[in-house]
Amino acid sequence: MSKAKKSKALDNTIIRNKKALHDYFVEDSFEAGMALEGWEVKSLREKKAQLVDSYVVLKDGEAFLLGCHIIPLNSASTHVIADPDRTKKLLLHKKELARLFSSVQQKGHTCVATKLYWKGHLIKCQVSLAKGKKDHDKRETQKDREWQIEKQRIVRHQNR
Repeated sequence: MSKAKKSKALDNTIIRNKKALHDYFVEDSFEAGMALEGWEVKSLREKKAQLVDSYVVLKDGEAFLLGCHIIPLNSASTHVIADPDRTKKLLLHKKELARLFSSVQQKGHTCVATKLYWKGHLIKCQVSLAKGKKDHDKRETQKDREWQIEKQRIVRHQNR
């Protein structure tokens, strides 16, 4: 008698910013490291974070993540005062920063954080170059999504 182990797909994603995908057309994505404190890493292991209102600020040749709310754990640290809305520095190559700076200067373009995930033992942030959607674009995206779901249902019922 052998026990069959279920193969579980490794999901390295800590949190996604679904609102950013709803509000923006994502044109390009970059992988950025994050300068974090110990209590923040412990909280991210527990997936206690929010990216909904976060955005990336580019200034003085550096990138910073603002609005990322990491909820401190009660048992994580007693001697450190935890600031949940601390500004986090993003670690990018100079070429990537130059590309982001030049793209953000264009009208309607912005830089948003779309995902936090594990890469080995490191926490990475997916920074996306995005362009804002109009209301009619959001409605069109919703219709396309609903049509894809309906198409899958039709195919599934015809294959029975």
